[in-house]
Amino acid sequence: MSAAPHDCSNDTSLPMCYEESAGPLAVIIIPSLLALSTLLGVALILCSLHKNKQRRQSTSAHLTNGQQSVSPATAAVSAPKVQAALYPWEIPEECALEGLEFWQTGRHGPICKGLLKKRDGASSAVVVKSLRDGPNRPEAKEFVEWVLFHATVCKHENVVRMLYCQTKRLPMYLVLDAYSPGNLLHFLWTLRNKNSNTVDPLLNFSERSVFLVAKQVAAGLDYLMSQHRLVHGDVAARNILIGPGLSARVSGLGMAFGGRRSDPPIRERAAEVPLKWQAPERIMMQLSIDRSDVWSFGILLYELITLGSPPYPDLEPLSVLPKLQGSYRMKRPENCGGPLYDLMKYCWMWSFKDRPAFSAIIKLLEASQHLASTKDICVPEVIDVFEYNRNAGLLS
Repeated sequence: MSAAPHDCSNDTSLPMCYEESAGPLAVIIIPSLLALSTLLGVALILCSLHKNKQRRQSTSAHLTNGQQSVSPATAAVSAPKVQAALYPWEIPEECALEGLEFWQTGRHGPICKGLLKKRDGASSAVVVKSLRDGPNRPEAKEFVEWVLFHATVCKHENVVRMLYCQTKRLPMYLVLDAYSPGNLLHFLWTLRNKNSNTVDPLLNFSERSVFLVAKQVAAGLDYLMSQHRLVHGDVAARNILIGPGLSARVSGLGMAFGGRRSDPPIRERAAEVPLKWQAPERIMMQLSIDRSDVWSFGILLYELITLGSPPYPDLEPLSVLPKLQGSYRMKRPENCGGPLYDLMKYCWMWSFKDRPAFSAIIKLLEASQHLASTKDICVPEVIDVFEYNRNAGLLS
């Protein structure tokens, strides 16, 4: 009996095999049903797994969207690249902003001064530029671009330093190092009164100090142009920060940001730059190039050596251009040596092609610094801020 299966398994005559088996229908139907049920079971399992996977993906996407919805402005800038670029700058939880006080109104919202405190107790003075209202305003997208601009550009020791930002939740803001004492123009004014509590009475600010500060400003402006093709557009003492040891940083990058974006509303803002600091081609043709910054740098040299006097003190703002067209230039100020005044006049060449580049200015300053006087600059007149603003053309 045991030989039959062996014979059947080796016999190629299928009818004989069927005859010796339990029956032809059983041999066909039962294996078929078994195979079909197996296939159905596998299909059901695969279908179930697929549905579970879809459910998990849907839930994950919902959570991700929920997290990103806190910052629609960031998403609006199209964002994976923007978010990746700003991620290292997002303010960590161990940092806190304290003692914020309103300072002035900026393009995007209030600007405050305060302290940045860290977990270890260290604190530093900061300027916080924030976005007004919520992130759904039209300015929100531009504000995130503004933050990204600082993250990209502020990588030089003589350019304002970005510390942190907050763009993933409200309120959105940008944190900049305040640098102390701070605003160069106000610092120059305090030097006129050495009895003031706001300035070190032992501080010596001489013509050589002017060379030191000017060289750093030129280095910052040269970096903006050579590395980022940026024209600052508003070079003036009011847009320079002064720090310990007369270290200087270029700030006030609003015009540079606007020039990169090149949209009409920003171009119109060029009119906000006072005429007394503008190069002739800027006033006449609204042509803003790096050599226009060089002209303004010459005005900055005048501000430094006069401890913050307004340029063209005897002229009204609207009469400056006609006088310049007639070859008028400011006279050599007191306390100003020949090499420094020659550099001013070099910056004020009528044709922008004849003015030096900032790289050349740095070399000229280095070459002449040893000739500069080390005697303390003395300007006894105290500044009347209202009269200064009127004379400088800063009043709207």
